[in-house]
Order: sequence, then C-alpha cells, then structure tokens
Amino acid sequence: MLIKPGKLLASINSPDDLKKLDHAELVRLCSELRNFIVDNVSVYGGHLSASLGVVELTVALHYVFNTPRDLLVWDVGHQAYGHKILTGRRDVFHTNRMYGGISGFPRRSESEYDAFGTGHSSTSVSAALGMAIASKYKNENDRHHIAVIGDGALTGGIAFEGLNHAGVSDANLLIVLNDNCMSIDPNVGALKDYLVDITTSRAYNKLKDEVWNLLGKLSKFGKNAQEIVSKIENGIKATLLSQSNFFESLNLRYFGPVDGHDVNHLITVLNDLKSIKGPKILHCVTVKGKGYGPAENGNATTWHAPGKFDKITGEIARKEYDTVQPPRYQDVFGHTMVELARMNDRIVGITPAMPSGSSLNIMMKEMPDRAFDVGIAEQHAVTFSAGLATQGLVPFCNIYSTFMQRAYDQVIHDVCIQNLPVNFCLDRAGLAGADGATHHGAYDIAYFRCLPNMIVSAPMNEAELRNLMYTAQLPRDGKAFSIRYPRGQGVMPEWRTPFEAIPVGTGRVLREGSGVAILSLGHVGNYAANVCEKLAEKDIHIGHYDMRFAKPLDEELLHRICRTYNSIVTVEDGCIQGGFGSAVLEFMSDNNYHLPVRRLGIPDVVVEHGEQSELHRACGYDEEHIERAVVAMLQTA
Repeated sequence: MLIKPGKLLASINSPDDLKKLDHAELVRLCSELRNFIVDNVSVYGGHLSASLGVVELTVALHYVFNTPRDLLVWDVGHQAYGHKILTGRRDVFHTNRMYGGISGFPRRSESEYDAFGTGHSSTSVSAALGMAIASKYKNENDRHHIAVIGDGALTGGIAFEGLNHAGVSDANLLIVLNDNCMSIDPNVGALKDYLVDITTSRAYNKLKDEVWNLLGKLSKFGKNAQEIVSKIENGIKATLLSQSNFFESLNLRYFGPVDGHDVNHLITVLNDLKSIKGPKILHCVTVKGKGYGPAENGNATTWHAPGKFDKITGEIARKEYDTVQPPRYQDVFGHTMVELARMNDRIVGITPAMPSGSSLNIMMKEMPDRAFDVGIAEQHAVTFSAGLATQGLVPFCNIYSTFMQRAYDQVIHDVCIQNLPVNFCLDRAGLAGADGATHHGAYDIAYFRCLPNMIVSAPMNEAELRNLMYTAQLPRDGKAFSIRYPRGQGVMPEWRTPFEAIPVGTGRVLREGSGVAILSLGHVGNYAANVCEKLAEKDIHIGHYDMRFAKPLDEELLHRICRTYNSIVTVEDGCIQGGFGSAVLEFMSDNNYHLPVRRLGIPDVVVEHGEQSELHRACGYDEEHIERAVVAMLQTA
C-alpha cells in the first residue's frame, strides 16, 4: 500500500522546489508533510513524534539554506523523516527501516543531503564544527553549517565538548536547539530545568521580543547590520548579568526562545541569523508529536516509536509479544531487578535515558530512591556506577550494547583497572533489527572479552537471565560482570523460576551426541536446539552445549568436548572477529587441539536494517544455516 502525498508535497522533489512556495503554501506544505509522516508510520511503523515536532523547522531550514551546499546535521537522527521526504526520498519513504529499504536515520551513503550519519546522539555540534572549520580552511566562506540538536541529545557529554570548542572558534556554525523536554522518556537533569527557566522567564522573553524586533530590521541597515548585531549582543549581556546565560558564557551568541511551529517566523529568524557570522545558537521550543492528537496529548514515550497504529482512532496495533506468553527479555530484567532489590538492599539500578526501553522504569516506580536515569550520558553512567561500587553498593548499570561503546574508556579505566564489581546488563545485544547499523549490539563480546577483571555472559532464556542476575549480585572479589541479551521475546511462558546461582565460567550440557558439537552462546542457542531436534528426527544425534560464558570459558567442559567430537560449530549473536568462537579457537590452540571449527555469527561487515530474522538469515546463523554447517561438518568427517 503506497501512501499518496498531498498536492503540494507531491511537487517537492528537492529543496529547490520548496523555495518556489509562498508563505501560505509553506503552511499548507507543513500540514501535508505532517500527514504524510503519520500516514506512513501508521501503516509501516517507525519513529513518529520526534519528526512531527520538527516539521516546520525542517521546512524552514531547507527553505532558507542552500542544502546540500550548506551542511545540515540532524541529531538525533530519528527527527529527520521530514528531511528525508523533502530531499528526494518521498517515493521510497514507505521502505523506511525495512530490509533493503532506506535507513531510519541520516546516512551519508544514502543521500548527498545527509551530511553526517547520526544514529546515536549528541554528535552534531562536533561534526558540524569540524565541517565549518574545514570550509574555512578551504576558503569556502559562503557555506553555512547547521546542527539541529534535540530529543535530549544536549545531555550527552560530547555535546558539551563541542559547545566548549565552538565558543572559542570563529566558525560559521548555527546550532539549533530543538527543545521539546523529551528524549524517548522525559528529559532529566539540571540542564532540562535550566531550559525551562529560560522559556518561562518574563525578563528573558521581554528581551527576546526586543532582540527579534531589532533583527527584523537588519535587512534595512545594509552595511550597518554588524553594528546592530553588536548592540543586540551588548544588550543581552547587560540585561542578563544577573541571570547568567549558559550558552553566552561559552561565547556562543544565543537567540531565542522562539516558537518552533511558526514556519514563516522561523524563516525570518533564520534569514537574519545567516547574516551573523561565527558560532551561534537558536533555541526553538517545540512539542514532540505536534499536530497528531494522540501523539501530542498521549504518552510521549509510547508515541516515540509506536509501531503500526490506526491513524483515525490512535489505537496502536498489538505487537507480537503482547499476544503470546513469553515476555520480552527487557521486561524480565525489569521485574527481576525489583525482586532482587527486595532481597538485597544494596542493589541500585542505573540507566542512561532508557528507563522504558530497558524496563528499569519498573524499579524506578517502586523504588525511586534506588533507580537512576542519568540522561543520555553513558560515560557518566559507568563512572557513577563505579563510584557506587566503591561504597559497597551493588550497581546494575543497564545500557544498550551499542551505546555501551560510547563508555568503553570508563569501563576500562574506572571499572576494570580498579577491579570494581559493577554489573553491566547489555540490552539489545546482537542484531537489533530495524534501527540498523548504528543500533546493532554486534561488538560487546569482543570488546569486553579482552578486558582484565571482566566476566562476559549471555543467557539462552529467561530463567538463565534471572539466574545470571542473581549470581551477579552475590558478593565477589572484584570483577565486573556483563550480561548480554537480545531485543524482544524470550522462549519461556513460565519464566518466573526460583533463583539459582550459576558458578561463574560454567556451561551446561543440553544434548550429548557424536561427530559434531554445537557450542552456543546466548539466545541463538535456541536456534541450535531446534536444529538438534530436527536432526534427531532423522536419527542424527549431535551434541549441543550452552556455554553461558565467553569469559571465563568452561575449560573443563571444552576439554571433554574436544576429546569426544570430530568437529565443532560455534554460534553467537555477535561479531565473529574476536568473539565467542574466537575464544574457543584460542583455547584449542593453547591446548593443541586440531579439530575443524566452523564459526557462525555476525560477519566482518556493516549489517544494515531489517527484521531480526531477516538479518540472522542474511548473516548466516539462522536455523537453516546452522543445520547446513552441521551437515557439512558431518559429511567432511
């Protein structure tokens, strides 16, 4: 089902077409663009509210600036749907996030209008500043560089690093702060409160009106425009001596707050700001989900990425995990945290801005003084957890595998070198699905396995997740403990099993056999178990071992396997390079075993977006490929 755009939107194939519209047509275009996004997401799924909140801003930016010559960076990337539609991707927008379709985030290889890939957050200021300084170096002084930073991205540490550098540069950089008080969940922290103070301050808004009155006259002054700008700056600084402005203190010219939903006023403002050289920030106040009632007025977290829904009623389609018994792994984590915390008063939970996604919100609701959302700040989350551990608390730091990459130095320096017992629960491990390359948790086995004082584990089902979490909260002599699990459903309808400690570094025998042994790590072991059952029906009996730990390995079990079988197949939902299979090969090399080994997992390529089952098949470790590998090994033997 192809969604038809409105008449005006159908005529926009590039921003050049946009520039032919008058003020009234621009307002109509915004309405059509918003409807087109809602229509497509309701049918095909995807992110919704963030892009609805920047429709007018998107139109205004492409109307005023000469993209792609002027470089526009969207941060975070899921607010860029309107940008994609206006820059030549309208007719393929229905393939958004589908296997083989366009990406759900800006991507340099997809369009010349996507100046920078932004699947994670908080990178736009640094990237756009780099572009601006490069343009100056190349004497391309006519180019503009715009970073649109929103959805809580300003809470990320790298955003502050970029602001700090921008303030001492003379780069032609415009930072647009899309202030909607939200990331996926409501924003947290002092910065959020500060921005609210700005937007509600009478003095500030009176000054804002005076500023815009002056700016509106800039075009009449010609050569004297810079003198007007200077007066504006002096006025801001004089008026705000008693109400210090954070951005001005970093030497960034601050303008705003302005209504982010008045497209024609935004165009006037942006045209004026084009005349002002150097680094500057425009503070736009927007409403996440703007223009679609259920998203604007309903639960903002739900409507961030609602999946398919009925556009008329706003009823969200029931997802697969709503209609079957096995729960999602993240919900098992959330409920288990509460159970363990009731048993152990030293347990605390930490998440960087993902309480709903990780299900730590369950603990936050019941034990608000023991669960912390620290904002989009993975580095801080890790070191904060390390600080808690030094004082005898038992931190469970829940970070998506892909976002943990952003805190790797802190894991090494602040946790492992100091041998602190921090527990890392890595949600969305493996191939995460439609969010694509920036969100796949492909590398954590490899990047954690090489660290001293680090335990690396993965449960095959919900019971093992609970037992690994139970094991992780037991007293131990240092060592960080990582538990990785995938996005989505488990396999156990009856998942609330009694807790049982798992000795660290021990696997379990699922099936004894001969010829070939499958060694699996994590949820993909269920694929292997199904393969073993199918082969057993054909009177082919192979071995299957759920290893549970990539570090330390169960060496006693591995010795027995290597002495019993002719060949080995390893299966993991992680990168082959340096992953679990590599650990098995290292063990065999160190102990002079020379069996053939076939490693199945994520290959050494950037994996695109699609359904998880599609990606597992494409990467060669679904049930069919596991069976093929086993049969090939048996035939070779």
